[in-house]
Amino acid sequence: MSQTTSRTTSGTPSGSAGEGASPPVGGGPGRDASPGTGAAAGPGAGPGAGPGAGGTARAGGGAGAVRGATRHELRIGGRALSYLDFGGPGQPLLALHGGMSEGAHFAGLATALGDEWRVIAPDQRGHGDSDLAADYRREGYVSDAVALLEHLQRPDLQGPDHPLHRDPGAPVAVLGFSLGGINAFHLAAARPDLVRALVNVDAPVESPRTDGPSFWDFLHDLPYTARTREELVTALGPLGEGVGPFLRPLPGGEGWRLPFHPRATLATLAEGDGSRWDVWLASTCPALLVHGRRSAVLPQELADAMVARRPGTSYAGLDTEHFVPFQDPQGFAEAVRTFLADL
Repeated sequence: MSQTTSRTTSGTPSGSAGEGASPPVGGGPGRDASPGTGAAAGPGAGPGAGPGAGGTARAGGGAGAVRGATRHELRIGGRALSYLDFGGPGQPLLALHGGMSEGAHFAGLATALGDEWRVIAPDQRGHGDSDLAADYRREGYVSDAVALLEHLQRPDLQGPDHPLHRDPGAPVAVLGFSLGGINAFHLAAARPDLVRALVNVDAPVESPRTDGPSFWDFLHDLPYTARTREELVTALGPLGEGVGPFLRPLPGGEGWRLPFHPRATLATLAEGDGSRWDVWLASTCPALLVHGRRSAVLPQELADAMVARRPGTSYAGLDTEHFVPFQDPQGFAEAVRTFLADL
């Protein structure tokens, strides 16, 4: 059983998150530069994740804090998994972000869903305030999500009004964008007892094939830290505008760092997992596919097949590229709200 601790921080970040944020990849409308392997890739997960959690909490602030949310840290085998709890009396919704992103990007969705749903958004490994992992296999992502859900279900760690304690052990709704969407439907297949409903946001079951140089090649030379914020923004090139508000100051004011780790992203891309049709079709819970109709990551033909072949799957198409939550935040939130309301 994993030994874990929890600490709590709250506050306001230097840049706004959520509905007003620019896409973390691609630079905005007119560009869809996301890759194939893993959709929007990010770090995977290593050994040590598993059931059980316990610990202490302390209040504070600082980098990575988000207005209206409480930041916690779950330790799994000595590794920190940071997550945001947006609070409220609603039913729990586990939200898994895309690659080169973080849980803070669901701030707008949490606001839009209001008191009906309580968004809990981890920073997946190598993103936000979470640590790097020993390896980056898909199974590790799933074990992280399982560890977090089982941690939240422990009555000795949360107050009696926590939504997961109204019906301890009950499955929850799970949403994921891109990398997070792939992780979400793997979680639904591996642990159907934990997943009540699934929202897949533009995450494909097949990776698009590309010839020539990869979009991700720039990560090989991208520094994780720099002396000034401006140096990192410049190094990010066309991603600087979208990622810039989420850059973190280093402790002691010694410089700045990215809100994701390039090494972890590259390691996940190297893992790959080919076709995911068997995993997508393995779960039976109600599902929604939120699709960017101009997405280069999930072509319309493939999106149609994903809906047709999986029973109980609804479809919401929006006039965006791959970055649905960023390019149409209102349409995205409305599609999610409508689906969840029917559960």
